[in-house]
Formats: sequence, structure tokens, C-alpha cells
Amino acid sequence: MDYIKIRFGDDLERLSASFEKAFQDIFRTRPVSPMFTTSERSWVPQMDIYETPEEIIILAELAGVEKDQLEVEINRKAVRIHGDRPCLTRIEKSTYRLAEIQYGRFERILFLPSPIDTETVSASFSNGLLRIHLAKIPGDVVHAVPVSEG
Repeated sequence: MDYIKIRFGDDLERLSASFEKAFQDIFRTRPVSPMFTTSERSWVPQMDIYETPEEIIILAELAGVEKDQLEVEINRKAVRIHGDRPCLTRIEKSTYRLAEIQYGRFERILFLPSPIDTETVSASFSNGLLRIHLAKIPGDVVHAVPVSEG
């Protein structure tokens, strides 16, 4: 069985959701003719996040990305998905009439709506879709604390 690389850590704790949105809005890559691109270019894959009472599910559209070029990092509050989509070889004697597919490095940091259990994570990659299931930590669990005299 092949595995998707998943790393656990607290490096993402220092980022905030508002910073992520502002950063992505400012530096969002837009379709550009390949003749104007540089060799180091990044793009932002499209994603869906939805949740059930028990879990958060992330779907990432990553057509053309090989599983070994994909990494997922998680902590209790955020998920970072990053990797590389290699550029296709250009056909000789061809002229671009439309160039919207983006290639190169990509990264996406998603701040989660509720804390997750990092011990209960599963990820699968099939037909260009990355699917991550993250079990939520129950927030309504009440722990009784005994009070002693003295």
C-alpha cells in the first residue's frame, strides 16, 4: 500500500485565518500566457471543505499532480497541502491560443472550523482528487472535577 506523506506539527499555529485570506487575495496567481511566465511559479488549487458532526472533509483538485509530489501537514487547527505539478512538454511548431492550466509549485493552508484529532486522520488520492478525513475533537465533553476541602 502506498502512503501520502502527512506530517504533524505546531508550525501552523502562528498563522491566523485573516492573514491567510489577505495573503492569498494579494498574491493569487491568475492565468497568464506561458510566454510571460517564469520558471518559479506557484498556483493555488481549488478545494472544498465540508463538515459533519463528527468530521471535517477536505477535497482538493490536483489533476496532473503525482502522489509522490504531494505533501500534507496537519495540526489541531490547520492543514497545509503543498507539492508540484510539472509542466507538460510543449508540442513543436505550436502556438498557444489559450493557456489557463497552471503548473509549478503549489501551497494551500486551510484553517479549520474546529479542532481535530491528529491521531484520527485518513487521506486518499485518486483521479486527481485528494480527499482528507479529519475527526473532530468533541467540544461539548464535560469533565467533572472533584473539589476537595482544604
